[in-house]
Amino acid sequence: MNAHFPRILTLLRKEKGISQKQAAAQLSISQALLSHYEKGIRECGLDFMVRCADFYGVSCDYLLGRTPDRQGSTLRVEDIPEPDSQERENRSMGSMLPVLNKKLVANSLNILFDLLGKAKNKAMVAEVSTFLMLAVYRMIRVVYSVNPKNQEAMFSMPMSVTGPYADAAMQICEANALMLARGQSINGMEPVKDPEPLALSTDLIMQNYPLFSSSFFNLVQTAEARIGFKERRR
Repeated sequence: MNAHFPRILTLLRKEKGISQKQAAAQLSISQALLSHYEKGIRECGLDFMVRCADFYGVSCDYLLGRTPDRQGSTLRVEDIPEPDSQERENRSMGSMLPVLNKKLVANSLNILFDLLGKAKNKAMVAEVSTFLMLAVYRMIRVVYSVNPKNQEAMFSMPMSVTGPYADAAMQICEANALMLARGQSINGMEPVKDPEPLALSTDLIMQNYPLFSSSFFNLVQTAEARIGFKERRR
């Protein structure tokens, strides 16, 4: 059995709010055996996995960690909701700050990914996208940890190592992307061959992205202010 099964099996039981004894009774096995399954000490058979899938209302692929979708569906572009699909719900909660910041980030990402499209380089897109996903993942872990009742078993990586591991992976992504941007191949990845479509200036950003330019400039200003870098004047 793979490493994901024990973690997911434990998570589903705790989400259901039942003890090992109760779950074992429902699954027609002993509590001791269920404990071994949840700890990864023993491997279960296909029959037990199917029973677990039926009991918890998930797919076997989800139990094995093969898909993040509990019903085993494959993610398609058309299935992904638009970023603003819950904007009205957020507004109704009384706080505009999350909505404002989400727009600044989302609008800036629209510019970034449009530029990546012009680069016509799959490796560059992959490295930048992974970097951003890791950044979001790290903050998800932080927010998730606010409530001590949240089950740590939702994630395969312990919170204690999430930051350092993700930071290392992000630095690799940034280094790879920088090499590709400078026209140098790395690890078999081909660099950006034509830099001209990515020519930028303040005027070009305002001209090409009239809806998003103000968000972009605001994000740049906010980020640099937070970094606190001050150029030394000679």
